[in-house]
Amino acid sequence: MTNTYEKIRGEVLAGGALGEEEPTVSGWRAVLGVGIILALLAWLAYASIWSFVFVVGLLFCIFLHEMGHYITAKKSGMKVTQFFMGMGPKLWSYRRGETEYGVRMFPVGAFVRIIGMNNLDETPPEDEDRTYRSKSYPRRMLTITAGSIMHMLIAIVLLFSVYTIWGKNEPTGKIAVVEVVKGLGADQAGVQPNDVIVALDGARIGSAEDVSRVVRSHAPGEHIAITVDRAGQQVELTATLGANPQDPAIGYLGIRSGEPNAFVRQSLGQAISGSFTDLGSAAWQSVGGVIKVMNPVNIYQHLVGENTDQATQPVTVVGISRLSNDIGHETGLAGILLTLAGVNVFVGLLNMFPLLPFDGGHAAIASYERVRSRPGRRYYADAGKMVPVAMAVMTFLVFVLFTGLYLDFARPIK
Repeated sequence: MTNTYEKIRGEVLAGGALGEEEPTVSGWRAVLGVGIILALLAWLAYASIWSFVFVVGLLFCIFLHEMGHYITAKKSGMKVTQFFMGMGPKLWSYRRGETEYGVRMFPVGAFVRIIGMNNLDETPPEDEDRTYRSKSYPRRMLTITAGSIMHMLIAIVLLFSVYTIWGKNEPTGKIAVVEVVKGLGADQAGVQPNDVIVALDGARIGSAEDVSRVVRSHAPGEHIAITVDRAGQQVELTATLGANPQDPAIGYLGIRSGEPNAFVRQSLGQAISGSFTDLGSAAWQSVGGVIKVMNPVNIYQHLVGENTDQATQPVTVVGISRLSNDIGHETGLAGILLTLAGVNVFVGLLNMFPLLPFDGGHAAIASYERVRSRPGRRYYADAGKMVPVAMAVMTFLVFVLFTGLYLDFARPIK
């Protein structure tokens, strides 16, 4: 038990797996392990092509995150001993030079192992000048923030690609039927999903609130004229109102309406400026999202059912990939890429939270060491003092993960 705890503690503080002396994995175990992962991806592609596209895109973004760490570490003269996709037991690996590359069992992340991340990370004396801790503050900061910087660059590229190819997804200013309740007035009158509501009872409609206001001004059993735009043609319909489930004294049409979005073509200049301004907007929203979603009180309220606001509900890749299926069917590849852009911004900011095991924790330690250092005297922080906090954060993250998984199946986001 002690050895297991020490191993976990060392990996949390070091930012990756220890045990470089372990042999690489090949042969039947590698074939079986990688084969299972490929089979699961093939099954996902068969079950939902859009979820497959999202998951593959997310894995590629994770790979680029680690490439950011890998390249900057190498360029800064640090020794990189491992580059793995996934966590847990090794499935397949090979060694090239001083670095082992491979795949691990659980697809919940990835890591690049840089030697000498802190004072507790033992390294051979001959490798000390190639450790992370031995490098200058700018090199350490560049290396440790490279993953989050890569996420922001990915988001900009994705936004720019969507804006130049499809356009910007903007409100149309029209009110459309999102859902028709079977057997009620709107359904019997012939109203269909995606119909654009032009007028109700002769009154022009400019918002979803207008729809509710006009309908609620009538009593059950009364007739109401409906003018809709269906595929460019105006259609006149008449519906008989039912009784509102919440107040039987007022009318009920039996539809759910909303303002749809549509992709609007952008010039090159608009695409460039929009990519950066929308990145800033998404980053600001993500900061608020991190604070809300990661709030223990919020998580508990969702878990016990006291909070049903899906905007603040913890979600895992299972829930997002399921949601991406609906997004893909509604907006195609453009919607998937926009979703990936949002995920990259959120993860990039979350990863800079200034506590271990996040990259932001290593950045905070490096900054603290810089403040405490003096000319000719380098200060090294005692990472051992951060162990209780790091383990508490790890425990909380595991709790959030399992809570998110439970909610993804019990109350999936729609």
